[in-house]
Amino acid sequence: MMDLLLSLFTTKVAYAESLNEFIAKADNLIINPLILFLFALAVVYFLYGVLEFIMNQENEEKKTAGKSHMLWGVVGITIMLGVFTLMNIVISTFGIKGITPETGEVNLPQ
Repeated sequence: MMDLLLSLFTTKVAYAESLNEFIAKADNLIINPLILFLFALAVVYFLYGVLEFIMNQENEEKKTAGKSHMLWGVVGITIMLGVFTLMNIVISTFGIKGITPETGEVNLPQ
């Protein structure tokens, strides 16, 4: 009973076994899904613009809005590809070993 009461009023702290494990988990659970989600969102936005452009050939305002959505979709796709490319350039330039962006693996030396 006393242990239960103490556990309610004490701070619970989770310690990672190592920095490598923490970085790998953060990369796999947060960063990679976020990058994929934003890339997919940009593609969907572009396709929405294409659909809007094709379906509204008679309405010039909606056609212009479709063009705008396509443009911003391409900008989003370009930014996401640029982030991925820049990440690969930094990793190869500094000779960082143990990080594979394609698979999200992180194995840094101690």
